[in-house]
Amino acid sequence: MTNSKARATSGPIQLFAYESGWQILFLEERDQLQASIGEYVLDIQHIGSTSIPGMPARPILDIGIAITNFEEGVRCIQPMEKLGYTYKGENGIPRRHYFVKGAPRTHHVHMVELESEDWRSHLLFRDSLIKNPETARSYERLKRELAQQFVTERAAYQAGKNSFIKALLHKAREADRIGA
Repeated sequence: MTNSKARATSGPIQLFAYESGWQILFLEERDQLQASIGEYVLDIQHIGSTSIPGMPARPILDIGIAITNFEEGVRCIQPMEKLGYTYKGENGIPRRHYFVKGAPRTHHVHMVELESEDWRSHLLFRDSLIKNPETARSYERLKRELAQQFVTERAAYQAGKNSFIKALLHKAREADRIGA
């Protein structure tokens, strides 16, 4: 990541132009995770805004890790701590193991069950924005408006995106259901 990472979690909410290097950083981190916890996980995916080409984002890599079941995920805590991650427990989302890395923050890891709604939603949201440039532009506009409106209120910024995310997921699920 460029110098933008130094401002990612402190001070005002700032969105940075998309950097193709985010994908490279994800691949490098995925390789490290795979080497450390690969025997316990089913999939490792780049999720969040840094995974969507062209999408401005806070320069924090969101990584989704799929596991068989929540209880077995405990086996990953120590190996991930050895990679520099801090374990935050479920952090408000039931049956999710949440990890952060970096000071300032550079990585978020969301470890959930492969068959969970959370896993499906992360991938569906990312894939929907990649496949639908107009929807991605709408999301970008919303993010920019919220970043200006809630400059120092991270929770309000996140909450402001929720209705868009829920509507997009509903539409995408309906399209899948009817085979569109």
